[in-house]
Amino acid sequence: MLVLLPPSETKSDGGDDAPLDLAELAMPELTETREMLVNALVALADDPEASAAALGLGVSQHDEIARNAKLWVSPTRPALDRYTGVLFDALDARSFTKTQRAKAYARLAVGSALFGATRAGDAVPAYRLSGGSKLPGLGTLRSVWRNELSEALVREAGGELVVDLRSGAYLQLGRVPGAVTATVLTEKPDGSRSVVSHFNKHHKGLLARALTVTRAEPADIDGLARVASKAGLRVETPDETQLVVITS
Repeated sequence: MLVLLPPSETKSDGGDDAPLDLAELAMPELTETREMLVNALVALADDPEASAAALGLGVSQHDEIARNAKLWVSPTRPALDRYTGVLFDALDARSFTKTQRAKAYARLAVGSALFGATRAGDAVPAYRLSGGSKLPGLGTLRSVWRNELSEALVREAGGELVVDLRSGAYLQLGRVPGAVTATVLTEKPDGSRSVVSHFNKHHKGLLARALTVTRAEPADIDGLARVASKAGLRVETPDETQLVVITS
């Protein structure tokens, strides 16, 4: 099973691992594109005004440009620990046992505008680049990644079940045919339902945690639903590729 997580805009600082080595990342067929994008971000950082415009940054966020300037030399840490925010708080990787962390490295990957996708154990630096960004001279990131990333993810899954929890902008970078996607809906007292916004990430994080720590090896959506239900999530399966998490 391969569970694809969305990245987060916020990332932890620092790290204890050596600087970025693209050759050490999963899906090495993406190395050339990764290198092109890293070099583009580093070069763009020489012009703070252009960087802020391309990355959608405010005045108080110019430290993100400094991060990009140091992409080749700053320390790294596993992607599982690099990304922060609501989903990763719910995933709570800090509480994983040694065995659970090994499962996370084997089962989880994180979508990325800069790297396409990485395994949870891949060592990456802090950076700023969003799925909807457009870098000067390169066009949209969707146009950069679309065909290449889809093929790489299919190969990485190796025929196993794929659970794609990425958000829209990151799905557009490279879809995985046949992957199970998850939607979070809130149910009101009158029985009506609506799409959850903020808590969408929280419940996807809980689902990702359940799929990480379980001893089961789900091979289809029914298996996924059983794991989610045992973890206390209320879920429905309208078809073979849709898992709906219901909150109230």
